[in-house]
Amino acid sequence: MGESPSPGIRRKAPAMRSMLPRRSRLSVAVFLIPPLAVYTVAVLAPIIQSLMLSFFKWDGITDPIFVGADNYLRMFTRDDVFWIALRNSFGYLVICLVIQLGGALIVASLLTALRRGREVSKTLYLLPAVISTVAIAFLFQRIYSDDPVGLVNQILGFFHLDFLARPWLSDITTVLAAVSIPEGWRFTGLYMIIVYAALLAVPQELEEAARLDGASWWQVFWRIRFPYIRPVWVTTTIMASTYALRGFDIPYLLTNGGPGQASELLTTYMYKTAFTHTDYGYASAISVFIVVECLVAVGLIILLLRRKADA
Repeated sequence: MGESPSPGIRRKAPAMRSMLPRRSRLSVAVFLIPPLAVYTVAVLAPIIQSLMLSFFKWDGITDPIFVGADNYLRMFTRDDVFWIALRNSFGYLVICLVIQLGGALIVASLLTALRRGREVSKTLYLLPAVISTVAIAFLFQRIYSDDPVGLVNQILGFFHLDFLARPWLSDITTVLAAVSIPEGWRFTGLYMIIVYAALLAVPQELEEAARLDGASWWQVFWRIRFPYIRPVWVTTTIMASTYALRGFDIPYLLTNGGPGQASELLTTYMYKTAFTHTDYGYASAISVFIVVECLVAVGLIILLLRRKADA
């Protein structure tokens, strides 16, 4: 029979167990405080400042004048450009999501079936995400150009579809799609990497068993693959949606919201309201609306995808 531990050791064991969680919590706090401080200064403080400024009229020079909710009333009742920009933002969001999430899922699924050249393919698809935004804007200016003839119009001419050629960035019927496609193309590779990593974690045994039972490719994907990648898909959808709703750089560089307000987004309208018209109070109200819009979009995405998961 082994000797039982002495009373001293038995008394020390609970004390050591009680000390470990305390040390663990301290370690977590030490590592969390710096990023929380940076997040507070860089994100939360500007949001709070914008919220406070949205109740004032301020040109950036003179003293702010308190106007209460007048900026919000103006935004919802007296500003037609705001509603045009909101509609364009939703169109921009839909086009970006179709290209980014649809393209990411298709390419990631094809990569899982690829036997050779996976690393090269992933690198090539990811490359646009690391290219300068200004370079992408200039690239697509040349692609959409009508004079000299850009790549899109050249391809249409090659297939004898010259009647479809047009100045894509100057036509009010095509400009919104034209500024959305570069943004969608830019981040498709990034989301493809995320979805591809999730697909690799799907158990191959389940897929093989389903195929042996006669399941089609679509049934294998919908019944086995997609349920496994659903948490990653929710996160990816949230990332793509919030980035698209805050999209600014490429549309601003390509068209600056034109022609007219055909490609005006809430972000470009906010920027011009603040730095062109120097109406910082009203611009802050628009920025608060964009934050709320993103939060609502995140909530709807989580709600819809969870309902489908429970169905």
